[in-house]
Amino acid sequence: MTSLREHSRPELALYIGGMGARGRNFYNDLARRFGYEAEAKAIQDAYLDGRRAEAEALVPAELVERTSLIGPQGYIAERLAAYREAGVTTLNVTPLAPTHQARVRLIERVRALAG
Repeated sequence: MTSLREHSRPELALYIGGMGARGRNFYNDLARRFGYEAEAKAIQDAYLDGRRAEAEALVPAELVERTSLIGPQGYIAERLAAYREAGVTTLNVTPLAPTHQARVRLIERVRALAG
């Protein structure tokens, strides 16, 4: 599970660090609102300075966990319920599976759990 979550780091670093300019990045602002102010700044500084591997390493494990649906079915159901309770109405799902058919099945399972 931990190794699968590691696949999220490059994407999170890109969004938090490289989507926009300093002071004008929706995802960086979002990470700050989630309580990761210092980390968001450090990720953005590293990313915009061309140190992408460093930016990826700076993404906190807790943030990866809180923003990923990677784990056993019970964990995913619990996270979906928490998202629903928080008012989330749309999820961006990027399934990690070797084939298109397997990715579709994963999306269907998440959809079923989300109710």
